[in-house]
Amino acid sequence: MKLLKLLFALAVAVGAVHGQIINLSMLKCKDFIELPKETIASLTVWLDGYYTDEEDAALFEPDKLKVKTEKLTAFCAQNPKIGVMAAAEGVMAK
Repeated sequence: MKLLKLLFALAVAVGAVHGQIINLSMLKCKDFIELPKETIASLTVWLDGYYTDEEDAALFEPDKLKVKTEKLTAFCAQNPKIGVMAAAEGVMAK
């Protein structure tokens, strides 16, 4: 189930960034918030799938993703030197 969610999120992210490869393990918050809005939205979908437990329902909830995107970008704006994966762990994890 988690694999399906990740594959869906990855497909969405790949389409939105037009083939661009983004190494999330190296991406800092400063760089994340400077990305185009569409790329930030796609990466947030991917991050949400990455941090979703296998036991959780396979739901796509745009309103909740919007809130998570806002929280992540706000956190990153306050903490530009932190890696986006570390920042996302606090925002995306339940």
